[in-house]
Amino acid sequence: MSAPGVSARQARAGIVVTGTEVLSGRVSDRNGPWLAERLRELGVDLAHTAIVGDRPGDMEAALRFMAEQGVGLILTSGGLGPTADDLTAEVVGRFQGREMVVDPALEERIAEIVRPLARRWPNLDQDAIRAANRKQATIPAGSAVLQPVGTAPGLVVPPADPNGGPTVVVLPGPPRELQPMWQEAAGSDALRAAISGARVYRQSTLRLFGIPESEIAETLRVAEREGVELGALEITTCLKRGEIEIVTRYEPGAQSAYEAFEALVERRHADTLFSRDGSTVDEQVAQLLRGSHPPLTIATGESCTGGLVAARLTERAGASDYVKGGIMAYSNDAKVAVAGVAGELIEAHGAVSEEVARALADGARDRLDAEVGVGVTGVAGPGGGTPEKPVGLVWLSVVVGDYEPLTRSVNLPGGRSDVRDRATTVAMHLIRRALTTRLAGGSAAAGGSARSSAGATPG
Repeated sequence: MSAPGVSARQARAGIVVTGTEVLSGRVSDRNGPWLAERLRELGVDLAHTAIVGDRPGDMEAALRFMAEQGVGLILTSGGLGPTADDLTAEVVGRFQGREMVVDPALEERIAEIVRPLARRWPNLDQDAIRAANRKQATIPAGSAVLQPVGTAPGLVVPPADPNGGPTVVVLPGPPRELQPMWQEAAGSDALRAAISGARVYRQSTLRLFGIPESEIAETLRVAEREGVELGALEITTCLKRGEIEIVTRYEPGAQSAYEAFEALVERRHADTLFSRDGSTVDEQVAQLLRGSHPPLTIATGESCTGGLVAARLTERAGASDYVKGGIMAYSNDAKVAVAGVAGELIEAHGAVSEEVARALADGARDRLDAEVGVGVTGVAGPGGGTPEKPVGLVWLSVVVGDYEPLTRSVNLPGGRSDVRDRATTVAMHLIRRALTTRLAGGSAAAGGSARSSAGATPG
């Protein structure tokens, strides 16, 4: 959802991601979002992103559509390999009105790259290798070559007619090749000329947890009524991993309008606004653990999330400074034998209960010698629910030092993967709250509902 946007941009771009494997969903598109962020850094407005299969007609139609929308720059990814269905360079050459020619220096460069492969596998068909090299070295005349990271070169292809349309930057599909090549592409004269109208933008991100997106819609209406200059701001809200992300882009002259909007959000949503600087809950938890004196260590005891909380905690580089490990105790036997949960506790209260969540947190902390313990147990579904303990019920507990455990229950919507993922997010926020309370010198009360206290994902 967006508020009224800023005026038309002078520098606009489009992205065309090619590959039938991406179009069909077999491979996720990692290039489009990454390139979108690079364009934002350059002050270029991304107008459209298209994903097309390996069909020349569809590729050309996407390029034509972008040109008709008036973009000055098109970025493509994929279709630069040596096989017959890698046709991006040829399609772009035809679109730009440029003849395809062999670049001898590029052909030799590609040959150097593949030469070690030929030595490693001497039985390879050398004629086929030379033909593949020549295919990748056949480029639109007049294009600038971006040196290959793998075997595929990139290209910056301006139109044959200087007034004839957008410049097209052709990049390889594998992210490990595309990303290092981008810096060279961004510095090329042709790309710089295509985005000469780029403006400077600022971008700020607010993050909230435990609030429906409809509440932010109402906040935007309140902002309009209170005279906040929303027309100078481009505001986008997104529900991601159970959190609301508010991203605002604006020109430096609209700084006061943004500050008024931020102050309104803070005033209306003080209880659920957890990040004013764009930092994620994962980053905040890492900082709270690492920034304690001495640093705190953490361990998890997980049932329904199957190690996902431990995975979140270890996604960041340097996590070994504070993560001791995790216990994935799925069965009741494992809860008893591995996590040290008393069998009588499970018998009396059931595996999905406040008592077992607390015991998992204590067991993880004690057995892995950590200062902070996290316990998660629930019914992820689709089966296993009862009227008393329905699918989506999750109990979570965080124990920090000698402080009272922070224990909450949530009822999460969605299918099995949704429940597990959202429970992981709730756990991260519960950890954040427990650590913040400890550093503030307060005491966390146990029990209660995460919906009101720990920021459960609204239904």
